[in-house]
Amino acid sequence: MKMPQILILLLAILVHAGDGLPTDRQRRDKHASWDDVNVVAHGLLQLGQGLKEHVDKTKAHMRDVNGKLKAFNNTVVELEKKQQEQDEALRAQRAGGEEEQARYRLLTELAEEAKLKVGEVKKQTEDITSRMDRLEEVLTEPTQDGNDSEHKTVSFIQRLMISQNRRIDQLVEKIQQQQDKLEKQSLHLQALQTKIAHKRVKSHRRRDEEMALGGETEPVQTESGLARDCHDLFVQGQKASGVYTIQPEGSQPFNVLCQMTSEGGWTIIQKRQDGSQNFNQLWQSYKNGFGSLNGEFWLGLDNIHSLSKQGQYILQVELSDEEGQQREARYKFQLDGEEKMFALHLKQESASGVQEDIVTTGASGLPFSTADRDNDLAADINCAQMLS
Repeated sequence: MKMPQILILLLAILVHAGDGLPTDRQRRDKHASWDDVNVVAHGLLQLGQGLKEHVDKTKAHMRDVNGKLKAFNNTVVELEKKQQEQDEALRAQRAGGEEEQARYRLLTELAEEAKLKVGEVKKQTEDITSRMDRLEEVLTEPTQDGNDSEHKTVSFIQRLMISQNRRIDQLVEKIQQQQDKLEKQSLHLQALQTKIAHKRVKSHRRRDEEMALGGETEPVQTESGLARDCHDLFVQGQKASGVYTIQPEGSQPFNVLCQMTSEGGWTIIQKRQDGSQNFNQLWQSYKNGFGSLNGEFWLGLDNIHSLSKQGQYILQVELSDEEGQQREARYKFQLDGEEKMFALHLKQESASGVQEDIVTTGASGLPFSTADRDNDLAADINCAQMLS
């Protein structure tokens, strides 16, 4: 300890100082010296106590500092462990980076698809969303007067629910009206189809009766034994649609595409379905015919004229669009020869209600026109060339 060492040193100094005084004064100053020693000793004792208290405080402070250092060291160790764990996690994340990228791409694609679907649903629910937003704003407003505000909110919600129910009832009623309208239209279309089917049967029966009145009780055949058209093949018993060889009166045999239905046989003179055949042709090609009977084709003006001159024929035009909607129109049909520029004569067969725009050709008919043979009725332009 430092305090005893200091006291011993001071006492030794005092003893040596006393020995050095003159001998003749020792007895005289004996009592005064011990008083001085007591004063000095008392001061030294107080000094020692102060030093001891200072040392104790210093030790306590050092203990606090050591405790804080230990806590700091523990914190540093924990931070090092966390850093190691983060480094390991980072290495693992880098190792699985490719898998994460693949998942990210997959999630991106799924998100795009979901975004499109959400966009479609969003358009259908905008009205309901806006109403719910207004309701949410009312519900989240702070209440200043508890009972009064709560009563107003409940009243507003009740009015809003009544309005929503009324709106839903109106929508349900409109949907029901649309369904009723669609059912009526469906029944009307079925009636029209039935009416058209009956008219086809009547047309074929009328033709058979005209043939019978002319002395032709059996289907007319040429000298080669070939039928005149597809309807004659149907009367002879051919019920399958396909390519057949016919020979109209006064004409050479040629192949045609026949469409056999329950009412009779139809001779197809033109078929366009996929754009594989170029119909921008000149006069000679339209006269002789072009294309393939197994695809798109034009039968030829000469062949069509040889069919038309045999008697009264019906021209049926069938159209369809990309959505599958179909329209058709039927006319009494006749085509003149080349000497009259293959003039077309059309007359509405009957008011079936199917066709909206009735095509009329007049008594003289409409002459056929191509880019190299301008026979149209317009004097200043070539319609076939302009529209080709």
